[in-house]
Amino acid sequence: MAVPPSAPLPCSSFYLRRHTPCPQCSWGMEEKAAASTSYREPPGPLRAAGVPYFGISVDQDDILPGALRLIQELRPHWKPEQVRTKRFTDGITNKLVACYVEEDMRDCVLVRVYGERTELLVDRENEVRNFQLLRAHGCAPKLYCTFQNGLCYEYLQGVALGPEHIREPRLFRLIALEMAKIHSIHANGSLPKPTLWHKMHNYFTLVKNEINPSKIGCCVHGVGQKEGLSADVPKVEVLEWELAWLKEHLSQLDSPVVFCHNDLLCKNIIYDSTKGHVRFIDYEYAGYNYQAYDIGNHFNEFAGVNEVDYCQYPSRETQLQWLHYYLQAQKGMAVTPREVERLYVQVNKFALASHFFWALWALIQSKYSTIDFDFLRYAVIRFNQYFKVKPEVSALEMPK
Repeated sequence: MAVPPSAPLPCSSFYLRRHTPCPQCSWGMEEKAAASTSYREPPGPLRAAGVPYFGISVDQDDILPGALRLIQELRPHWKPEQVRTKRFTDGITNKLVACYVEEDMRDCVLVRVYGERTELLVDRENEVRNFQLLRAHGCAPKLYCTFQNGLCYEYLQGVALGPEHIREPRLFRLIALEMAKIHSIHANGSLPKPTLWHKMHNYFTLVKNEINPSKIGCCVHGVGQKEGLSADVPKVEVLEWELAWLKEHLSQLDSPVVFCHNDLLCKNIIYDSTKGHVRFIDYEYAGYNYQAYDIGNHFNEFAGVNEVDYCQYPSRETQLQWLHYYLQAQKGMAVTPREVERLYVQVNKFALASHFFWALWALIQSKYSTIDFDFLRYAVIRFNQYFKVKPEVSALEMPK
């Protein structure tokens, strides 16, 4: 089963209280992130405590042979000739294949192979720790093993949502409740610090030193454009100025720092209609961050990824309803309109940082990724939306 029967459903009182710390949470992601001043190759294959490690490397261009070797280790009773596979093509960071023998995929092993040079973008050690932490709180599937360039984990029964689904009040209520639950997770004996500025600075440094937008475009959005998409990529000096502005402007909003998913696009939300709940998957970018960033990032994902349409960004009315569900679950009591309005302002301002973050990310991916996706076009779309909404959003004022 995807989730133990004892796991609380979204409507239970589990959502309406702060969790007491658990022994599995006593590790300092924020301290490790703060100590890291530059990106580097990992010192060796990741060996997570309590998780089997196999010294197998899977060819990302020919996943099947390596995946079957892993299946022989994890499911030795499966007959190789009976193993079926299914490729998932929605992801734009890694490559993913499901291995199973039964038609209903009740027992199914997902083999995820890390994308090319994604160690520049993701702390893989933290990812495994995030996985274990969320699993301990009933929010994640089982992690079966790690291997040289990836990991294997349990398949969650259900449907990966699309932009048309997350706009439905029945479903976005479940998403708000699940996010409130995850945001209540705390590590023992640590003072959380947001990872946003550290990650954005490192992404910017990579863009500046290795990508150098001046080589693919030298004009600010809407000014002196050249032919093609590259003309819309801002100059390094503009990126640096905007990053400084974001940090100064958003740091003053007093958004709480909580444990965040940080990448809640539609396909990372699995809806199980039989249990009536949602679960979030893919924890590569998870960690302590601003509450409003996690929500604003999710609202941006209403626009989709492959066919991006920001006309689908949730209306004020939808946002207020979503935020009311979230705050009520988080506090366990009635919330005031002022509280909802305050979070609304914070969320829409932090949505700017989400555009900027993923635009930088996409520029880096445009150089290194072997996945069939137009990362440069996506970077330009996110930069364009950032500059488009910045004047209106930056003028929003917190309620008195």
